[in-house]
Amino acid sequence: MIAKTNPLYALILGLFLLCPALARAAAVKPGDLINKDNAAQVQDLLSPGNFRLVQQGMQIHVVASDKLEWPPPYKAATEKYASQVSLTPDGELKGYVAGQAFPLLDPNDPAVALKVMWNFSFRPLYTDDADLRFAEVASYAPNSSGSPVSYFTIGHFAFYNNIGRIEVQPVPTDPDAKESGVRYRFAYYPILEPSSLRGYGMIRFRHLDPSVDDNTWVYNPQSRRMRRQSPDILSDALGALPGFTGGAMGGGATGTPAVVTTIDPDSYFGFSAKVEDYTYKYLGEKTMLASVHAKNSPEVPCPTDGGKSICPEDWELRHLYAIEATAKPNHNITIPRRILYIDSEGWFITASDQYDREGKLWKTLVAYNTYRDRPVPDARVAIYPYKRMFQVGLVDYDLQLGYSSVIYMPGRHTEERECWYIDMGTVDNSFFTPQALENAGH
Repeated sequence: MIAKTNPLYALILGLFLLCPALARAAAVKPGDLINKDNAAQVQDLLSPGNFRLVQQGMQIHVVASDKLEWPPPYKAATEKYASQVSLTPDGELKGYVAGQAFPLLDPNDPAVALKVMWNFSFRPLYTDDADLRFAEVASYAPNSSGSPVSYFTIGHFAFYNNIGRIEVQPVPTDPDAKESGVRYRFAYYPILEPSSLRGYGMIRFRHLDPSVDDNTWVYNPQSRRMRRQSPDILSDALGALPGFTGGAMGGGATGTPAVVTTIDPDSYFGFSAKVEDYTYKYLGEKTMLASVHAKNSPEVPCPTDGGKSICPEDWELRHLYAIEATAKPNHNITIPRRILYIDSEGWFITASDQYDREGKLWKTLVAYNTYRDRPVPDARVAIYPYKRMFQVGLVDYDLQLGYSSVIYMPGRHTEERECWYIDMGTVDNSFFTPQALENAGH
């Protein structure tokens, strides 16, 4: 009998645990096309929600796995600052300056789930600023034949970070962080189409102090009113937000609204809610399929499920962290529990399953990312000296009612082909003010 303290025992146990993952991975190979007829082949390689999408017609083209490298400035910042980062007893981040907070993770660490989430929160996708121009959101009804029931074009989808800055002055911290207490600012505005919503928009501030709730403002061009919003409603679908003239399906909604959406602000980029508003459980490291070297930009509607997802697109086997996020009891959040799948190299969310207040699987998200030195092949301005990561599409699918929203990044119909301007100084804090939001909406 081999003693449990023997290194050989640890090796044998590790191989034993690895075997199921290897067996699942062996179920697919580069060149395979997965569709609803052979969906069972990938059941263990997808989240339950993503697997349902394949059963309903979404197709997956399996390609060989390839590496993702961090942008050199991000890697250098991690090497310089990571050693001074820690967590306080109540889970607050301490000593963070720039780069990845916790590059070395121990699965036996009781705080590993929270560390994974902080790594995701300070991911290498963008560090200083980002301006995604002319994103488009297509929303589809059940039994769609390919035509969306609503279509949005959004002028800007932008971020500005006050801390963690590594490329655009001021670095590593904008003085505004101390003056305002704001960690980052986010905005989407103005909606350009449909005409009934032209000028609508939202801005959101995330604070450094974990006890301070996000500040959110929504501008309604019809009433010409700027409204402050409770952070608890940001897991409601966009169409359910006050001032929005459309509607949202799911979560008990009835009838067919004039404008249908399923995507909620807390689900942008897979998870945009405040880290401190949730508790986290580490579900393990898994080999699963994900789209991280997507070939299309702009993305294309899936022809085999009525356009309700994106396909066929390139997927590959990835090493992912599975994290369960549960809203803390003092928050009345529409989506109280999510299972997040986070790529261990790119640190972006590849998939997420969302559960309603009765504990039933409600929605599923699929994120399509790519890795190249420009967001689109014909870019002339947004060209980078090294490859970096871009999110080119996101699917938010209501599994209970059959509605879906597909975000195209860049949009499919816009004349603006550059789309993604990352860490280029194209926006600053002045872009993220209620006055700027209101001015753009007029």
